[in-house]
Amino acid sequence: MHFKLEVIGFNIESCVAAQEAGANRIELCASPGEGGTTPSYAFIKAAREKLSIGLYAMIRPRGGDFLYSDDDFEIMKKDVILCKQAGCNGIVTGILTKDGKVDAKRCSELIELAYPLEATFHRAFDRVKDPAAELETIISLGFERILTSGLRPKAIEAVDLLSQLIKQADERIIIMPGSGINSENIIRIAENTGAREFHSSASISKKSSMEFINDDMNESLTHITVNEDEIKRMADLLRKYSKAIKS
Repeated sequence: MHFKLEVIGFNIESCVAAQEAGANRIELCASPGEGGTTPSYAFIKAAREKLSIGLYAMIRPRGGDFLYSDDDFEIMKKDVILCKQAGCNGIVTGILTKDGKVDAKRCSELIELAYPLEATFHRAFDRVKDPAAELETIISLGFERILTSGLRPKAIEAVDLLSQLIKQADERIIIMPGSGINSENIIRIAENTGAREFHSSASISKKSSMEFINDDMNESLTHITVNEDEIKRMADLLRKYSKAIKS
């Protein structure tokens, strides 16, 4: 059984470090404080040039909810086209209706525009009213996978629902647990859900290398990057777990 580890890349530094540490795929995002938004075209191009592993770009025009205006949607469509031009392997997106359902019409348009790129339905899924019903909708639209924490803040809190979703999916789509996944719980989640792909930020705050700091500004100049050692631990744990299952 082969397992995959996807890691969020919020900057080029973290993308390269994640690849070197054993990540199988990068979810490229901007704006970590908002949960991830669409990265710039230049960022996507730079990541594609430096990475040999899978590269999926977030298509999310702003933070907040997943109910988008016509203007938002036009931006999303243009960003999908740019992702294709930049050489991405896939996109990560999701749109909901006011009543907590998947916006099938708009999602279908994005998937059609993205083709032949693959598509992940992101954690907008964790805001739906009926996950079992919306899982079927997402499958029918042609998404490759769903990134979800099982409708809870952290995936470890929702192993029962994640397990149910994986059984319902019946290999028609990949259910990829994400949110709060680390080396302390990744195998427990694998054992209790049957998941084969996992999503982690493995994030840490990196201090500024500036020699001069204006203390009167009273601000933190840290930025988000990845904990390379943590990624190595998770990748190693998944390899060992895979071998144990085979033997």
